Amino acid sequence: MTIFLHQNDLPADLPFGSSVAIDTETMGLNLVRDRLCLVQLSFGDGHAHLVQFGPNSNYDAPNLKRLLRDQNIQKLFHFARFDLASIEAYLGVMCTPVYCTKIASRLVRTFTDRHSLKALCSDLLGVELNKQQQSSDWGSLTLNDDQKTYAASDVLYLHRLKEKLDVILEREGRMELAKACFEFLPARAKLDLVGWPEIDIFAHNS
Repeated sequence: MTIFLHQNDLPADLPFGSSVAIDTETMGLNLVRDRLCLVQLSFGDGHAHLVQFGPNSNYDAPNLKRLLRDQNIQKLFHFARFDLASIEAYLGVMCTPVYCTKIASRLVRTFTDRHSLKALCSDLLGVELNKQQQSSDWGSLTLNDDQKTYAASDVLYLHRLKEKLDVILEREGRMELAKACFEFLPARAKLDLVGWPEIDIFAHNS
């Protein structure tokens, strides 16, 4: 595995491929308050690219945005709802088409409540992730090696997880339902951004 750290954008000559795994790190979980600090990407080749944004960044990033806007490239996430909203808020791009391994797991692994990335990697791939850096300071101007390794691990296994989950989705006849959920995710992210983060607008309340 090689981890490439870039400042404010991807290199202009980086080949993209047909699918990319994406994750984000922010200063916290409040989309209004907590800025986007890092975007992690992997093209399923065992390598990770980390794009770091400083506190004074204008989030211009034309090469990264070109990737995110490309409709011929599928974007793989785990808990896409948050990452889509963060990317929209700071980069001004709503990523499509989308695949979310957390939603796929919840649709077919109904025998368990273990749907975290750590649990999926353990259960489906036999890979044990180290999550100690999950709550570290992602706004630091210099990321340490543990932070970079942690950030990379959040995208390195998404392609393999998709392969495993697709088999179960097909087996259980829920692939079309999964696709419908994935297509709705950009709207769900926009609802979070404009003030409906916890309210279920589909619920029947008196």
